Amino acid sequence: MLKKKVCMLGAFAVGKTSLVRRYVHSLFSEKYHTTVGVKVDKKTVACNDSTVDLILWDIHGEDDFQAVRASYLRGASGCLLVVDGTRGYTLTVAHDLVTRCRKTIGNVPVIFVFNKSDLMDRWEISASQQSALEGEGAVVVQTSAKDGSGVESAFTRLVEMMLME
Repeated sequence: MLKKKVCMLGAFAVGKTSLVRRYVHSLFSEKYHTTVGVKVDKKTVACNDSTVDLILWDIHGEDDFQAVRASYLRGASGCLLVVDGTRGYTLTVAHDLVTRCRKTIGNVPVIFVFNKSDLMDRWEISASQQSALEGEGAVVVQTSAKDGSGVESAFTRLVEMMLME
């Protein structure tokens, strides 16, 4: 069985923990819990005739007071960069994180996850911004940890990309 470490990265309160909870436990809670340091979860998935143990590292949010440690990134096979569609600056944080990620662990598969698609009427990030990212070769997936849409496909797509490496 293959083991793959996946880092969940993004600004403070973009929904990293909620996405992991939805994916691993099929749960969502309106209560917000700040991640301190790292929370690790595991999920075994079947993909392309392989069984993969995903070790999901839910890393604290990046903000002005706390940067993601390089040591948390080491050994990762892929990253989900979570962006809160209702807060435009979280896309800038994701761009900074992908640059730091690539410097630390190389060119591992990365997916930009635009979360909170259930709140599209409040989004500050336009479709053209997402298209521009895709035009640069980035993989972009819209999700909602709340209603579950896109969550399974975001993780599945990352697993497929990691298996091609």
